[in-house]
Amino acid sequence: MAAAGSDSGGRACFVLGASGETGRALLRELLSRQLFARVTLVGRRRLSLGEEAAAAAQAVVDFERLSEHAAAFRGHDVGFCCLGTTRAKAGADGFVRVDRDYVAQAAELARAGGCKHFVLQSSQGANQDSCFLYLRVKGEVENLVQSVGFDRCTILRPAVLLCKRQESRPAEWMAQQFLGAVARVFPTAYSVPVETVARAMVASVLQPGKGKVEVLENAAIHELGKAVPQEGT
Repeated sequence: MAAAGSDSGGRACFVLGASGETGRALLRELLSRQLFARVTLVGRRRLSLGEEAAAAAQAVVDFERLSEHAAAFRGHDVGFCCLGTTRAKAGADGFVRVDRDYVAQAAELARAGGCKHFVLQSSQGANQDSCFLYLRVKGEVENLVQSVGFDRCTILRPAVLLCKRQESRPAEWMAQQFLGAVARVFPTAYSVPVETVARAMVASVLQPGKGKVEVLENAAIHELGKAVPQEGT
């Protein structure tokens, strides 16, 4: 898939959560920039994303039996994780299972399969000691992923994601309209477009790391996602 002149260097990456809004934006960014010779989408079902998915390989896995799908994670240099659900959609137990357990298990398989750099989309306010389930789970999964022992681990903590979501969430739509207006006054404080998050995830791979673990808060995501530099610059 790498075009002439691109510098994929034979590298490979996988994407967890490519069906979500950030994952879709990330996939578009990866394929348009042709940074990897192979992009694999790992998910519970094959995705019908038109041209977006046509240029990417797909590995269908059973997250409840993820240890049986180690091959899906083998041979990738970089892993991008946008996997997640909501408590409203999956219930409290389902949310914990997807956002913490599935992600942590996937990270372990990725590391065992040779992945050097894991890029995780978390959330602003993530804290394992939080009294709020969402923020507590995000904090817990951050710690679990860090403990896996990747050569590099980049954690992004975006604020409210601005996007045109496919599924209907009226309350979220109203919040996004309000935050979209606020963002014109305070552009990096309370929200961030999913496209900016996707560009920041890619940029984190292109730039030298600032330590083995790097945590990018919302303002840093905005800065890094402004314009992704060419590799090697």
